[in-house]
Amino acid sequence: MTWNPAHLPDHTGRTVVVTGATAGIGYFAAEQLAASGADVVLASRSDAKLRVAEASIRGHVPTASLRSVVIDLASLSSIDDAAAQLSGLPRLDAVLLNGGVMAMSRKQTTSDGLPILLGTHTVSNVRLLAGILPALTATAEQRDTITRIVHTSTGFVEQFPTSVDDLRRTPLTAIGAYTKAKTATEVFAFELDRRLRAAGMPVASLVSKPGVGVDAKTPERAGIRDSTTPYRRNPYTPWAQGKDTAAWSAVRAITDPAAKGGEYYGPATGIKGAPVRVELNARTATPTGDLAQRVWRQLEELAEVTLSL
Repeated sequence: MTWNPAHLPDHTGRTVVVTGATAGIGYFAAEQLAASGADVVLASRSDAKLRVAEASIRGHVPTASLRSVVIDLASLSSIDDAAAQLSGLPRLDAVLLNGGVMAMSRKQTTSDGLPILLGTHTVSNVRLLAGILPALTATAEQRDTITRIVHTSTGFVEQFPTSVDDLRRTPLTAIGAYTKAKTATEVFAFELDRRLRAAGMPVASLVSKPGVGVDAKTPERAGIRDSTTPYRRNPYTPWAQGKDTAAWSAVRAITDPAAKGGEYYGPATGIKGAPVRVELNARTATPTGDLAQRVWRQLEELAEVTLSL
Protein backbone atom coordinates (compact mmCIF):
# COMPACT_ATOMS: atom_id res chain seq x y z
CA MET A 1 0.00 0.00 0.00
CA THR A 2 1.01 3.64 -0.39
CA TRP A 3 2.25 4.87 2.97
CA ASN A 4 2.34 8.50 4.03
CA PRO A 5 4.12 9.10 7.37
CA ALA A 6 2.51 12.54 7.54
CA HIS A 7 -1.00 11.05 7.49
CA LEU A 8 -1.07 8.02 9.77
CA PRO A 9 -4.12 5.81 10.34
CA ASP A 10 -6.31 7.12 13.16
CA HIS A 11 -5.29 5.49 16.42
CA THR A 12 -7.66 7.38 18.68
CA GLY A 13 -8.48 5.34 21.77
CA ARG A 14 -5.59 2.91 21.41
CA THR A 15 -2.85 2.76 24.02
CA VAL A 16 0.75 2.37 22.84
CA VAL A 17 3.83 2.09 25.07
CA VAL A 18 7.18 3.40 23.81
CA THR A 19 10.34 2.57 25.77
CA GLY A 20 13.30 4.90 25.46
CA ALA A 21 10.80 7.69 24.72
CA THR A 22 12.77 10.66 26.04
CA ALA A 23 15.34 10.95 23.25
CA GLY A 24 16.13 10.16 19.65
CA ILE A 25 14.01 7.72 17.69
CA GLY A 26 11.87 6.78 20.68
CA TYR A 27 10.89 10.38 21.29
CA PHE A 28 9.90 11.01 17.67
CA ALA A 29 7.99 7.72 17.47
CA ALA A 30 6.02 8.82 20.54
CA GLU A 31 5.36 12.26 19.04
CA GLN A 32 4.13 10.75 15.76
CA LEU A 33 1.93 8.22 17.53
CA ALA A 34 0.43 10.99 19.67
CA ALA A 35 -0.37 12.92 16.48
CA SER A 36 -2.25 9.83 15.22
CA GLY A 37 -4.55 10.07 18.24
CA ALA A 38 -3.03 7.24 20.28
CA ASP A 39 -2.86 7.37 24.06
CA VAL A 40 0.94 7.17 24.30
CA VAL A 41 2.73 5.87 27.37
CA LEU A 42 6.25 7.30 27.53
CA ALA A 43 8.60 4.92 29.31
CA SER A 44 12.12 5.88 30.40
CA ARG A 45 14.38 5.69 33.45
CA SER A 46 14.39 9.43 34.23
CA ASP A 47 11.26 11.05 35.63
CA ALA A 48 12.72 14.50 34.89
CA LYS A 49 13.33 13.61 31.22
CA LEU A 50 9.84 12.17 30.96
CA ARG A 51 8.43 15.55 32.02
CA VAL A 52 10.54 17.29 29.37
CA ALA A 53 9.41 14.85 26.68
CA GLU A 54 5.76 15.28 27.64
CA ALA A 55 6.05 19.07 27.43
CA SER A 56 7.80 18.89 24.06
CA ILE A 57 5.21 16.56 22.54
CA ARG A 58 2.35 18.73 23.79
CA GLY A 59 4.07 21.74 22.25
CA HIS A 60 3.89 20.07 18.84
CA VAL A 61 0.72 18.01 19.33
CA PRO A 62 -1.62 20.10 21.51
CA THR A 63 -4.23 17.33 21.56
CA ALA A 64 -1.74 14.67 22.71
CA SER A 65 -2.94 12.07 25.19
CA LEU A 66 0.12 11.12 27.24
CA ARG A 67 1.06 9.07 30.27
CA SER A 68 4.49 8.30 31.72
CA VAL A 69 6.02 5.28 33.41
CA VAL A 70 9.50 5.16 34.91
CA ILE A 71 11.42 2.08 33.82
CA ASP A 72 15.10 1.31 34.22
CA LEU A 73 15.91 -1.38 31.66
CA ALA A 74 19.10 -2.17 33.60
CA SER A 75 17.06 -3.34 36.61
CA LEU A 76 14.80 -6.38 36.60
CA SER A 77 12.92 -5.10 39.65
CA SER A 78 12.26 -1.74 37.96
CA ILE A 79 10.97 -3.60 34.89
CA ASP A 80 8.57 -5.55 37.11
CA ASP A 81 7.26 -2.34 38.69
CA ALA A 82 6.68 -0.81 35.26
CA ALA A 83 5.01 -3.98 33.95
CA ALA A 84 2.59 -3.89 36.88
CA GLN A 85 1.66 -0.28 36.10
CA LEU A 86 1.22 -1.00 32.39
CA SER A 87 -0.88 -4.08 33.09
CA GLY A 88 -3.21 -1.90 35.16
CA LEU A 89 -4.09 0.38 32.26
CA PRO A 90 -7.63 0.16 30.83
CA ARG A 91 -6.21 -1.24 27.60
CA LEU A 92 -2.84 -2.03 26.01
CA ASP A 93 -2.77 -2.19 22.21
CA ALA A 94 0.93 -2.11 21.34
CA VAL A 95 4.42 -1.77 22.74
CA LEU A 96 7.46 -0.41 20.92
CA LEU A 97 10.57 -1.93 22.48
CA ASN A 98 12.97 0.84 21.58
CA GLY A 99 14.94 1.54 24.77
CA GLY A 100 18.45 0.44 25.69
CA VAL A 101 21.71 1.82 27.00
CA MET A 102 24.37 2.72 24.41
CA ALA A 103 27.39 1.94 26.60
CA MET A 104 30.91 1.75 25.22
CA SER A 105 32.44 -0.14 28.15
CA ARG A 106 32.73 -3.90 27.68
CA LYS A 107 32.85 -4.44 31.45
CA GLN A 108 29.71 -2.46 32.32
CA THR A 109 26.82 -4.54 33.62
CA THR A 110 23.22 -4.09 34.70
CA SER A 111 22.28 -4.00 38.37
CA ASP A 112 21.59 -7.73 38.05
CA GLY A 113 25.05 -8.50 36.64
CA LEU A 114 24.12 -8.90 32.98
CA PRO A 115 26.22 -7.49 30.11
CA ILE A 116 24.84 -3.96 29.74
CA LEU A 117 23.96 -4.03 26.04
CA LEU A 118 22.43 -7.51 26.04
CA GLY A 119 20.72 -6.75 29.35
CA THR A 120 19.05 -3.49 28.35
CA HIS A 121 18.36 -4.15 24.68
CA THR A 122 17.20 -7.77 24.82
CA VAL A 123 16.86 -9.43 28.22
CA SER A 124 14.91 -6.46 29.59
CA ASN A 125 12.32 -6.84 26.84
CA VAL A 126 11.81 -10.52 27.60
CA ARG A 127 11.21 -9.65 31.26
CA LEU A 128 8.83 -6.82 30.35
CA LEU A 129 6.86 -8.97 27.91
CA ALA A 130 6.45 -11.69 30.52
CA GLY A 131 4.70 -9.09 32.66
CA ILE A 132 2.50 -7.39 30.05
CA LEU A 133 1.64 -10.19 27.63
CA PRO A 134 -1.56 -11.03 29.56
CA ALA A 135 -2.66 -7.39 29.23
CA LEU A 136 -1.90 -7.33 25.50
CA THR A 137 -3.89 -10.55 25.09
CA ALA A 138 -6.82 -9.29 27.15
CA THR A 139 -7.10 -6.10 25.11
CA ALA A 140 -7.03 -8.07 21.86
CA GLU A 141 -9.76 -10.41 23.05
CA GLN A 142 -11.95 -7.64 24.46
CA ARG A 143 -11.63 -5.45 21.34
CA ASP A 144 -11.61 -8.27 18.78
CA THR A 145 -8.32 -7.06 17.33
CA ILE A 146 -4.65 -8.01 17.11
CA THR A 147 -2.33 -6.24 19.51
CA ARG A 148 1.31 -5.71 18.54
CA ILE A 149 4.81 -6.04 19.90
CA VAL A 150 7.40 -4.18 17.81
CA HIS A 151 11.07 -4.93 18.43
CA THR A 152 13.78 -2.56 17.18
CA SER A 153 16.89 -3.91 15.50
CA THR A 154 19.71 -2.59 13.32
CA GLY A 155 21.14 -3.13 9.87
CA PHE A 156 24.33 -4.31 11.60
CA VAL A 157 22.66 -7.69 12.16
CA GLU A 158 22.69 -8.40 8.43
CA GLN A 159 26.03 -6.69 7.76
CA PHE A 160 27.97 -8.41 10.54
CA PRO A 161 26.85 -12.02 11.11
CA THR A 162 27.28 -12.72 14.82
CA SER A 163 26.99 -15.94 16.80
CA VAL A 164 24.33 -16.08 19.51
CA ASP A 165 25.07 -19.63 20.62
CA ASP A 166 26.33 -18.34 23.99
CA LEU A 167 24.64 -15.08 24.99
CA ARG A 168 26.74 -14.63 28.12
CA ARG A 169 29.92 -14.35 26.08
CA THR A 170 30.49 -10.65 25.41
CA PRO A 171 32.27 -9.60 22.18
CA LEU A 172 35.47 -7.57 22.49
CA THR A 173 34.01 -4.39 20.98
CA ALA A 174 30.94 -2.34 21.88
CA ILE A 175 29.64 -2.52 18.32
CA GLY A 176 30.07 -6.29 18.42
CA ALA A 177 28.16 -6.52 21.70
CA TYR A 178 25.40 -4.29 20.32
CA THR A 179 25.11 -6.37 17.14
CA LYS A 180 24.97 -9.57 19.19
CA ALA A 181 22.19 -8.15 21.38
CA LYS A 182 20.16 -7.13 18.34
CA THR A 183 20.78 -10.47 16.62
CA ALA A 184 19.35 -12.20 19.68
CA THR A 185 16.47 -9.72 19.60
CA GLU A 186 15.57 -10.68 16.03
CA VAL A 187 15.79 -14.42 16.70
CA PHE A 188 13.58 -14.01 19.76
CA ALA A 189 11.08 -11.72 18.00
CA PHE A 190 10.45 -14.13 15.12
CA GLU A 191 10.30 -17.15 17.41
CA LEU A 192 7.85 -15.24 19.62
CA ASP A 193 5.56 -14.66 16.66
CA ARG A 194 5.68 -18.35 15.72
CA ARG A 195 4.77 -19.34 19.26
CA LEU A 196 1.98 -16.76 19.51
CA ARG A 197 0.47 -18.11 16.29
CA ALA A 198 0.81 -21.72 17.42
CA ALA A 199 -0.95 -20.86 20.69
CA GLY A 200 -3.75 -19.08 18.82
CA MET A 201 -3.06 -15.83 20.69
CA PRO A 202 -4.25 -12.52 19.16
CA VAL A 203 -0.88 -10.81 19.54
CA ALA A 204 1.63 -10.16 16.74
CA SER A 205 5.42 -9.79 17.03
CA LEU A 206 7.14 -7.64 14.39
CA VAL A 207 10.62 -6.21 13.86
CA SER A 208 11.73 -2.78 12.64
CA LYS A 209 15.05 -1.13 11.92
CA PRO A 210 15.57 2.63 11.64
CA GLY A 211 18.34 2.90 9.07
CA VAL A 212 20.79 5.65 9.99
CA GLY A 213 19.44 8.59 12.00
CA VAL A 214 21.82 11.40 12.93
CA ASP A 215 21.62 14.45 15.17
CA ALA A 216 22.71 16.82 12.42
CA LYS A 217 19.54 16.14 10.42
CA THR A 218 17.15 15.87 13.35
CA PRO A 219 14.68 18.74 13.92
CA GLU A 220 15.02 20.64 17.19
CA ARG A 221 12.82 19.88 20.15
CA ALA A 222 13.29 21.74 23.43
CA GLY A 223 15.32 19.64 25.84
CA ILE A 224 15.32 16.71 23.42
CA ARG A 225 17.46 17.94 20.53
CA ASP A 226 18.77 21.48 20.97
CA SER A 227 21.84 23.41 22.15
CA THR A 228 21.44 21.99 25.67
CA THR A 229 21.69 18.34 24.60
CA PRO A 230 24.81 16.37 23.59
CA TYR A 231 25.62 16.34 19.87
CA ARG A 232 26.94 13.11 18.38
CA ARG A 233 29.01 13.33 15.22
CA ASN A 234 28.41 10.62 12.64
CA PRO A 235 30.50 9.94 9.51
CA TYR A 236 27.35 8.83 7.65
CA THR A 237 25.66 12.23 8.04
CA PRO A 238 25.79 13.17 4.31
CA TRP A 239 23.82 10.02 3.41
CA ALA A 240 21.66 9.75 6.53
CA GLN A 241 18.31 11.01 7.79
CA GLY A 242 17.06 12.67 10.94
CA LYS A 243 15.87 10.65 13.91
CA ASP A 244 12.34 11.82 13.19
CA THR A 245 12.29 9.95 9.87
CA ALA A 246 14.30 7.08 11.37
CA ALA A 247 11.24 6.49 13.60
CA TRP A 248 8.97 5.88 10.61
CA SER A 249 9.64 2.15 10.28
CA ALA A 250 8.63 1.39 13.86
CA VAL A 251 5.61 3.66 13.63
CA ARG A 252 4.44 1.88 10.49
CA ALA A 253 4.88 -1.52 12.13
CA ILE A 254 2.61 -0.32 14.94
CA THR A 255 -0.05 1.55 12.96
CA ASP A 256 -0.32 -0.01 9.49
CA PRO A 257 -3.59 -1.98 9.50
CA ALA A 258 -2.14 -4.35 6.90
CA ALA A 259 1.00 -5.21 8.90
CA LYS A 260 1.21 -8.79 10.15
CA GLY A 261 3.19 -10.69 12.72
CA GLY A 262 6.56 -11.97 11.56
CA GLU A 263 7.11 -9.01 9.21
CA TYR A 264 10.11 -6.68 9.17
CA TYR A 265 9.95 -2.94 8.39
CA GLY A 266 12.81 -0.64 7.46
CA PRO A 267 13.69 2.36 5.29
CA ALA A 268 13.40 1.87 1.54
CA THR A 269 17.11 2.35 0.82
CA GLY A 270 18.32 0.55 3.92
CA ILE A 271 19.79 3.81 5.23
CA LYS A 272 16.90 6.23 4.85
CA GLY A 273 13.61 6.73 3.09
CA ALA A 274 9.98 5.74 3.30
CA PRO A 275 9.27 2.77 5.57
CA VAL A 276 8.63 -0.46 3.67
CA ARG A 277 8.30 -4.14 4.43
CA VAL A 278 11.76 -5.59 3.88
CA GLU A 279 13.02 -9.06 3.09
CA LEU A 280 13.62 -11.22 6.14
CA ASN A 281 17.10 -12.25 7.19
CA ALA A 282 17.01 -16.04 7.10
CA ARG A 283 19.70 -16.30 9.80
CA THR A 284 17.37 -14.73 12.36
CA ALA A 285 13.88 -15.28 10.94
CA THR A 286 14.29 -18.98 10.11
CA PRO A 287 17.54 -20.12 11.74
CA THR A 288 18.75 -23.64 11.11
CA GLY A 289 18.59 -26.40 13.68
CA ASP A 290 17.33 -25.55 17.15
CA LEU A 291 19.01 -22.14 17.42
CA ALA A 292 15.75 -20.26 17.99
CA GLN A 293 14.80 -22.60 20.83
CA ARG A 294 18.26 -22.30 22.41
CA VAL A 295 18.22 -18.50 22.23
CA TRP A 296 14.72 -18.52 23.73
CA ARG A 297 15.82 -20.72 26.64
CA GLN A 298 18.90 -18.60 27.32
CA LEU A 299 16.88 -15.38 27.34
CA GLU A 300 14.31 -16.84 29.70
CA GLU A 301 17.12 -17.92 32.03
CA LEU A 302 18.82 -14.52 31.89
CA ALA A 303 15.52 -12.69 32.39
CA GLU A 304 14.53 -15.13 35.15
CA VAL A 305 11.06 -15.67 33.67
CA THR A 306 9.08 -18.22 31.71
CA LEU A 307 6.88 -16.90 28.94
CA SER A 308 3.56 -18.70 29.07
CA LEU A 309 3.11 -19.76 25.44
